Amino acid sequence: MGGKSKIEWTEATWNPLTGCDKISPGCKHCYADRLAKRLQAMGHPNYANGFELTMHEHMLEQPLHWKKPQMIFVNSMSDLFHERVPVEFIQRVFSVMRRASWHTFQVLTKRSTRLLELDKDIDWPNNVWMGVSVENKNYIFRIDHLRQTRACTKFLSLEPLLGPLPNLDLRDIDWVIVGGESGPKARPMREEWVIDIRNQCQEASVPFFFKQWGGFNKNERGASWKDAPGMRCQTIARRGFWK
Repeated sequence: MGGKSKIEWTEATWNPLTGCDKISPGCKHCYADRLAKRLQAMGHPNYANGFELTMHEHMLEQPLHWKKPQMIFVNSMSDLFHERVPVEFIQRVFSVMRRASWHTFQVLTKRSTRLLELDKDIDWPNNVWMGVSVENKNYIFRIDHLRQTRACTKFLSLEPLLGPLPNLDLRDIDWVIVGGESGPKARPMREEWVIDIRNQCQEASVPFFFKQWGGFNKNERGASWKDAPGMRCQTIARRGFWK
């Protein structure tokens, strides 16, 4: 899969890797797992293995053929820093991102320990935004790991937000995304959790993007929040937040 994305904070997706394993509570109702199995049933060749970790050599250079500059979410259907992904493959992904300098790439991981371990082995391009997912206070350590990397732009995806996150350390963090869980059996997100994070971002002068309330129908309560100073990521980029 690749191309235009419906994810609110990006424009396109690129999946040189598919499949993953669940490692924390935020993974419980993984949308990628459900989608991969649906695509497998439909006969999509990239999902012949369902949600088993699979590397796709033929997908590696896909962004080089997209001439229009865009925001690209890398591995929306996997985690680039999965423990079974060889370092050499990760470096090849970064090489493509460096060569496709007209795009902006967004990489997101829950495996922050490996991210930090491999930081020294990565040649970080300026056009790569590196992020970590944090669903509750037990995983705040991922932010500390991200902060220690040499990534030029660092962001947080607090989604699905499953609990309050008071007293966040937002030093060296460039952007924060917040969203509730969507899909079957979605767990609730409380408004006060979102307001507190929004206020922390305002105090730290960190751009805040509110993605969705969540629920079985994520648009039921609206996919945006009028009180949140959220901006589309490409608008943020145009305004120079990422220099």
